[in-house]
Amino acid sequence: MISRNALNFSGGPGALPETVLAQVEAAIKEVPEVGLSILGISHRSDWFAAVVEETENNIRTLLGLSEDFHILFLQGGATQQFSMVPMTLLRGQKHAAEYLDTGYWSSKVVTEARREGPVKVLWSGESCGFNRLPTDDELDFSPDAPYLHYVSNETVEGLQFQRVVGRDDVPRVCDMSSDFLSKPCDANKFSVIYAHAQKNIGPAGVTIVLVHDTVVKASSDELPTFLNYRRQVESHSNLNTPPVFAIYVVLLVTRWLLNDVGGLENMAQTNRHKAELLYAMLDNSDGFYKGWSSKEDRSQMNVAFKLPDETLEQKFLAESHEAGFSGLAGHRAIGGIRASIYNALSLPAAEKLTNFMDDFLRHNRK
Repeated sequence: MISRNALNFSGGPGALPETVLAQVEAAIKEVPEVGLSILGISHRSDWFAAVVEETENNIRTLLGLSEDFHILFLQGGATQQFSMVPMTLLRGQKHAAEYLDTGYWSSKVVTEARREGPVKVLWSGESCGFNRLPTDDELDFSPDAPYLHYVSNETVEGLQFQRVVGRDDVPRVCDMSSDFLSKPCDANKFSVIYAHAQKNIGPAGVTIVLVHDTVVKASSDELPTFLNYRRQVESHSNLNTPPVFAIYVVLLVTRWLLNDVGGLENMAQTNRHKAELLYAMLDNSDGFYKGWSSKEDRSQMNVAFKLPDETLEQKFLAESHEAGFSGLAGHRAIGGIRASIYNALSLPAAEKLTNFMDDFLRHNRK
């Protein structure tokens, strides 16, 4: 019997691995090494310093990250990084930073960046309803741009880059909030990678930021201390009271990825299998289930689709909830259905959803 926790297809916060949930349950009462609840352990304790260090090392190992990068555990979500990046790299610049506008979240990033300096939207998917990503032929990057920013995976529309874009001589900045640690990533090609935790790597409250040393050195003392990468690095993510609980859960998830899953290539293989199951259902439904994104740009994290009409969509949601599934309603921006299949969503859970979809199709096809 698969639990309702294991059938959580929410776009975020997403599911956590069952083994991690069990460890978290125990830690809320008492962390074995400390004898205190995780909710009451000091952020200035030696134990927590060791948690931060191990979590950093685990992320570095999973990604093969060079020593030129600092790993930060910050607050404010990805939304704070929408501003923190241009505050550091764009403020006072003459040339425009380049942004790709590929969906709901990309649009929000652009709005915040424009508060700090000139921005050029190099490509926008607005005219095509954000149902595809740009090809290489559509992108003409400037060597003078202070940086390029893009979102690796658009959770709302279900679009995902399967390649690294941009110039090697221009800093790349990427919001990887919804596919961070879901597959191998050539992280060393970027200057900043940021990802809030509540998709693949933990609960809401902490944002992981990988920041190259050149960016850290570019941080101006005119910035507020809390928004200064260099000051955050100097404090070792402990400038103010950090979210101890959320960071501890990230540690447990990284241990799970390393020890139980066996690394990001294995994780990617499982994620591919889950996505293939669901997309095959869409493709073989004779249009009953209509995917939002173009086939070549399909996300392996978020499968967004429509049914023939809203009445059927509401029936689908009601019956799926009754069957034990959670979080399948599409984002308010586009409606429809969305199955988010983040790391902790198991292959058996994806199989169960596929079987439900097949049964719903057979009973509701007109």
